[in-house]
Amino acid sequence: MPRPPRLKGLYPIRRTWEYLKSGNIVFKDNVKIMLISSNTYKESEFEGIRDLVFFELPKIQYKNPHVQINTFRNLTPTPYLQFFLTNGEKVIVDVFNKTSSEILEHVRKVFGKSDVQLKHELVEHTTNPANFGEGYLRNCICEVPGQVPCPSVTPLSEEKRFKFRDSKDPPWSMF
Repeated sequence: MPRPPRLKGLYPIRRTWEYLKSGNIVFKDNVKIMLISSNTYKESEFEGIRDLVFFELPKIQYKNPHVQINTFRNLTPTPYLQFFLTNGEKVIVDVFNKTSSEILEHVRKVFGKSDVQLKHELVEHTTNPANFGEGYLRNCICEVPGQVPCPSVTPLSEEKRFKFRDSKDPPWSMF
C-alpha cells in the first residue's frame, strides 16, 4: 500500500503538526526578519547550522508566522544568523563550530520570549470577555447578556426573520 503523499520524502516527521508545535522559540515582537547564512560543505564546523536549518527551521517558522525568515547558502565562508529589529538595529550571531542546540539556546535567550511572558500572554488572550468561540470563555455570542439567543436554542419571532419581514402581507400588519 502506498504511503500518503504528505509523508513522502526525507524525514517526513518534519511535516506533522505534533513536530511543528513542539518548537519552543517564540520571538519577541521587535524581531521582524531572521537571516540565516549557511554553507553546504561537509565539514564538521557547519554541522550545527545545517541541522538547525533542516530540523529546527520549520518549528521556528510555524511558531513565528509574523517573522520573515531568509536562508542564504554558500555566500560567506563562515555561517551566521542576522536579525533585523523594528527599530532598525541589526544583530549578527556567529554560529561557527556550534551545535544546533547551542545555537537554539542562545537565540532563545536573546531574541525569544520568556516562559513567564508566554504564560502571561496566554492568560491575557483567553480571559478577554470580548472574545468568543472555541477555546474562549464563551462558545457563542448568544451567551453574552443582552444578545439575541441562538435560533437553534430559541426560535426567532416572525418579525425578526427575513422570510416574513420582506413579505407583502406581514403578520403584524393585521393589527
